[in-house]
Amino acid sequence: MPSVAVATDSTHYLPRAVADSQGIHQVSLYVGWKGEPERELQMLDGFDRFYARLDSDPELPTTSQPSIGDFLAVWEPLIEAGQDVVSIHLAGGISGTCEAARQAYGLLAERGLSDRVEVIDGETACGGTGLLVLAACAAARAGGEKDAVLARVREARKALRIWFCLDTLEYLRRGGRVGKAQAWLGGTLKIKPILSLEHEIVPVERVRTAGRAFERMVAYAQELHDRGSDGWVVQHIQAPEQSQRLIDRCREIFDSEPVFTSEVGPVIGTYTGPGLIGVGAIPRALLA
Repeated sequence: MPSVAVATDSTHYLPRAVADSQGIHQVSLYVGWKGEPERELQMLDGFDRFYARLDSDPELPTTSQPSIGDFLAVWEPLIEAGQDVVSIHLAGGISGTCEAARQAYGLLAERGLSDRVEVIDGETACGGTGLLVLAACAAARAGGEKDAVLARVREARKALRIWFCLDTLEYLRRGGRVGKAQAWLGGTLKIKPILSLEHEIVPVERVRTAGRAFERMVAYAQELHDRGSDGWVVQHIQAPEQSQRLIDRCREIFDSEPVFTSEVGPVIGTYTGPGLIGVGAIPRALLA
């Protein structure tokens, strides 16, 4: 058993088989309508039902971060088993998840356990978080102590680049998560925005058509390859055909298989809406 356990929240959207095989410990966020929140990790029947309602219901669902108790319920058994914990979370600029994790850490510190857990704001989400978590797992699996795992995560975050394209800005506007893309709301919402995520959502480019947006994402994948970031991922929301086209193009660019591909879940999807496609990468060596 590695001396360091890796934990994260449910917004990484790694395929379940990958998360399970890597021994990743997860804390779920919540999402739902009319005061009936569900744990995102317990939506075992997939996300189609949720996205069908999101598309038709005039009311947006609400999302909420894990409670302090949710974090402790994951961390405490690991500490009791003798492991240190590195816990990597959704960007603090768009969610209170990391702050809740820090509050849970504060309770452990009061019990003299502050050296057993490290909380990291990943300053990303979805596939970006997934790549950071997999980098942490690789370092832990290689026998790294907590400081070595932390160093690997920081190196991966410095190298990480990820873009996502939305079908519309409407969901970001309605959900209040638009970040630095706020200036784009002054014009028409009928554009295809390309965005990145650092501490908060950052605008990259605006294009007029879905076809141009797709080709710009392909060109970005080529830029990632040329920089040496060859550990790539593709994610989508209710866009399997477009996602598969992007995967096929990326296979040609990178001459390799993706680290993983998956659909982004309801907590993030509430604020982006269906139609998202995203691509990101880090150097594959950081995953070894």
